Amino acid sequence: MKLSFGQEMRLAQKQMLAPRMIQSMEILQLAHQALEERIEQEIQNNETLEIDEPEVGTEPGEPVEPQQNTAEEQPLVVDQEHDNQADFERSYDWSAEYPDTDEERPRSSASRLDEASDRYLDVMANMEQRPETLSDHLHEQLTLYDLTSEQRAAADRVIYNLDANGYLQLPLEELVDAEGPDGQLADLTKALEVVQSMDPRGVGARSLRECLLLQIEGRSPDAVRLRTIVDNHLEDLAANRLPMIEKRTGYSIEEIEEARQELHRLQPKPGSLYAMSVVPTVRPDVFVEQDENGKWMVRLDEVDLPNMRISPYYRQMLMSPSTDAATRDYIKRKINSAQWLIESIEQRRSTLLKTAQAIVDHQTRFLAEGPEAIEPLKMQQIADRIGMHVTTVSRAVDDKWLQTPRGLLPLRGFFVGGTVSADGEEVAWDAVRVRLQEIIDGESKDRPFSDDDLVVQLGKRGITLARRTVTKYRKAMKIPSSRQRRDWKLAKTSGSRQSSAADEADQATEAVPAGEAAEAEPGEPLVG
Repeated sequence: MKLSFGQEMRLAQKQMLAPRMIQSMEILQLAHQALEERIEQEIQNNETLEIDEPEVGTEPGEPVEPQQNTAEEQPLVVDQEHDNQADFERSYDWSAEYPDTDEERPRSSASRLDEASDRYLDVMANMEQRPETLSDHLHEQLTLYDLTSEQRAAADRVIYNLDANGYLQLPLEELVDAEGPDGQLADLTKALEVVQSMDPRGVGARSLRECLLLQIEGRSPDAVRLRTIVDNHLEDLAANRLPMIEKRTGYSIEEIEEARQELHRLQPKPGSLYAMSVVPTVRPDVFVEQDENGKWMVRLDEVDLPNMRISPYYRQMLMSPSTDAATRDYIKRKINSAQWLIESIEQRRSTLLKTAQAIVDHQTRFLAEGPEAIEPLKMQQIADRIGMHVTTVSRAVDDKWLQTPRGLLPLRGFFVGGTVSADGEEVAWDAVRVRLQEIIDGESKDRPFSDDDLVVQLGKRGITLARRTVTKYRKAMKIPSSRQRRDWKLAKTSGSRQSSAADEADQATEAVPAGEAAEAEPGEPLVG
């Protein structure tokens, strides 16, 4: 291979995205609230862009005459080499409007001062109080304990190392300061006992078992039974192996079931009571309604989006022969940026309307009949229908919500995969979930259906699925295995006390990785 330096000419084709196209794709992908923020930011940063507000008494849609420049208005001088003194000449005369002397400043009456004070107090009273955190709650209780300064410092260290659920995930040995005095481990042990005695009960635990045991202490006369089950049979209880617990402890099925109900009243995550839950605000981008002919039509939510225009003042300034070259170049770049934004928003509106209408036209049965009637849909189908690229459709539905008579739903959730029924009809995965839930709701609780039985039951309804696919969707719907769904009290009366091989197989599938199951369908499920 010979290496050499030299010049050569090469002809090649490359696809490059222009800045205008990049901005258009970014605007298309923005949700409604994010678009409002983008418009507000652009209006603040671009003086040539302004909100087109109709004058009082002007009919909607009537053109607004541009305002004439007054004699006091001076052109904006954009000169990086000077101090722009001309711009500051347009500032207000603050000394004239707000005099410094008390004689010239008008005084407010006593009633006005009282009214302003009342309004200020009302605002303060209506302000949302900062919620109490777990750390605040525990430190407030810590002042009630008689501790040494070392133990109090150790308790502070324990409290600050609790996670959001109130658990201490670190061993006490890791909280010891290597450069500190001796006896820190003893102080931390004492501090942990103090924290575990605080409210809420169970805080400071290092495992679920310890958390439950801390809450059981002194709870009821059944504390011995609860402690025995939690200490030795917590995994069996979670797997619903009640006959095994009955055999090893001597407690009856009824007593074990009562103990389980008692444990359900405990708090496995005591710290979560003080966690601040942030629920994201979701507002619809598109609405769908039926017209007088029964056709489903979509419309955009554009109530809060302002109508924008290029400032007539800067248009005139750009065309004026008295404007210097530097200022004209600056205004031209700002006007181009504003024009790109306006056109990108209009293109977003058109693309979102076309995409949403095509989705609604395909899913009319879902809107009329419910989740069980949703049909399989791929993004490529919508892209072919509206004549756009599939990536454009993906950006158009990203983080967009559709307000329907059946609730507020994500646009992306309408894209679902499916399977073929016995009669050759396509069935969406969401419809399969509905059928699966109906079968499980109607099963006998003393002998629930195994996954193999669910395959058979779905086959009777014309839906042919593999067992691993049924297992995958059962787990995705957070439905326990057949053995965990079994009611052992009913099974005792009916004589079906033994778990079947299918029950054991269902329990074993709980550990099967999701990747071994069937491939997931695109989009978020609208049901399930």
